[in-house]
Amino acid sequence: MGLDMYARAVPKGTDSNSDDGIEIHYWRKHHDLHGWMERLWSNKGGTGEFNCVAVQLTEIDLAALRKAIKEEKLPATSGFFFGDNPPDEETKREDLQFVDDAVAAIRGGMDVHYSSWW
Repeated sequence: MGLDMYARAVPKGTDSNSDDGIEIHYWRKHHDLHGWMERLWSNKGGTGEFNCVAVQLTEIDLAALRKAIKEEKLPATSGFFFGDNPPDEETKREDLQFVDDAVAAIRGGMDVHYSSWW
C-alpha cells in the first residue's frame, strides 16, 4: 500500500476516469508533488478527500508547477500511506521532464489529468 500517482494524456474532452489515452508519468510516494496537486484541485473547486479523483492540468498549471519545482517550493505534505521520501536532484529532473511531456501532450491536442490512489 502507499501513494501511487499517475498522469495521463487523453483525447480532448475525455472523462478523467476513461481508460483511453496513455500514461505519461507514474510516481510512487512523491508526497510533496501530491500536496501541490491537491492544492490545485482544491483551488479548482474540488471538495472532499483527494483520493481516486482527477484534476485536469492546463499549460498555466504546468508553468506554475515548473516554477515550484525549480524553486523547491512544493508544499511539505504527509499522510499515513505517503512515505517519507525527501526530494532529490533526480526527482526534480524527472518532475521537470513530466512537465515538458505534459505540455507537449496538451499542445498536441490532448488533455492531461493527474490522479492518485492511496
